[in-house]
Amino acid sequence: MGGHVDQKLIKQLEETCSARGVRLTPQRKRVYELICDSNKASSAYELLDQLKVTEPQAKPPTVYRALDFLLEQGFIHRVESTNSFVSCCSFGEHKHYSHLLICDKCGNVVELQDDILIALLNSNVEKHGFQFSNHVIETHGTCQTCSSLEESNK
Repeated sequence: MGGHVDQKLIKQLEETCSARGVRLTPQRKRVYELICDSNKASSAYELLDQLKVTEPQAKPPTVYRALDFLLEQGFIHRVESTNSFVSCCSFGEHKHYSHLLICDKCGNVVELQDDILIALLNSNVEKHGFQFSNHVIETHGTCQTCSSLEESNK
């Protein structure tokens, strides 16, 4: 077990699944814990390698099914540009906007929730009578930590 995983978050995951009447299998829960354990976005194969530590028999479909479930329930986001996964900060809302800041140097991902930006995006979507299912904005660049490392190395 990772140990860094916030147990309150896991309890919330269990309660949300139970309230929705969806099954949180041990694998789904473990994949979620592995995703939460990292500041970086994890690929399906990285997750599979980590899962094999505790479940040597785990296969790619196991991970893909768990990821599909977690995405569908709104517990994680897919980082489309890198085909990897991060946990969601506005826990388990089926439909919401998220803005991800992705550091191209260290791979850290930060999720922002900006109400003004969301209101603007919502009104633009509504103007077109569009029914959205998922909305992720990805911003690539260099995080503050990596930027200051670059500065100090000059």
